[in-house]
Amino acid sequence: MSETRRKLTTIFCADVQDYTRLMGADEEGTLASLKRCREAMGRLIESHGGRVVNTWGDGLIADFPSVVEAVRAAVDTQNELAGFNARRPADGRMLFRIGINLGDVIVEGDDIYGDGVNIAARLQTSAAAGGIVISSTVYDQVRNKVAVGFEFLGPLMVKNVDEGVPSYAVKIGDTRDETPPAERSGSARPQPAPVMAAATAETTPAPGGRRLYGVLGVIAGALIGINLLSWQGVFWARFPVLALAVVAALAWNRDQTRFNRKITLLAILALGLAGINLFTWTGQFWAIWPILGIAAVMGLRWSMRR
Repeated sequence: MSETRRKLTTIFCADVQDYTRLMGADEEGTLASLKRCREAMGRLIESHGGRVVNTWGDGLIADFPSVVEAVRAAVDTQNELAGFNARRPADGRMLFRIGINLGDVIVEGDDIYGDGVNIAARLQTSAAAGGIVISSTVYDQVRNKVAVGFEFLGPLMVKNVDEGVPSYAVKIGDTRDETPPAERSGSARPQPAPVMAAATAETTPAPGGRRLYGVLGVIAGALIGINLLSWQGVFWARFPVLALAVVAALAWNRDQTRFNRKITLLAILALGLAGINLFTWTGQFWAIWPILGIAAVMGLRWSMRR
């Protein structure tokens, strides 16, 4: 008999909107699309440090040690699947709904159980097609760490949970459908002023990132200006400007959701090495060797994706 224990973890639940209708229209095509979407989702979950716990029918459960990485995996998943669905007819799109909760669960073997899982599943059924809904426990951890917006949905009623669970929709663009009907404890409660202010602030796309790029740009311009005004035949500003460019690229990579962050990090390092080599040119392109090593690591990571 498997050992039973408890742990605090982030639960990620997903299923397909209108799966029964899709199967009725085209069984083989729907199954092929589901397999492709699940492979993409599993790869993104793994790349963010998560683990697929179970799959059944059109559903999937995963858990993550990091709340932030769970939300980033969900955003990456919906962005990638949006590209997949853009090439399909409107009535044949495979749109997933994702719910994320941070809670205490019972672990038995490779499976997880308990109210923490039930809440994540309830959040998932409340999400719009192509959308993400998170609990307030998740929101409290990610609202200042992920470059997306949030919309307060009010408390959701969950079986075996006495009080409603405050929830938020993650705003990632135009991938969501109309807001689905959700059973809530009456009408949504007015949001407390501090929470409302935080949610409103989150709807603007990464203002901190824009400020950082502006500051780095001003510093780079000032260094170039000082170098030119005190010109003595050496363009010494190229090195600090290159360092500032690398910092800006790393900051962009931290918040971007379009590409795999680890592979993009390696690409940034390779470009930095190439820049150093060019700025210290002595007739030998020595950066080719570390760049080849980085390319090999990138290739291995790409080939081992599920």
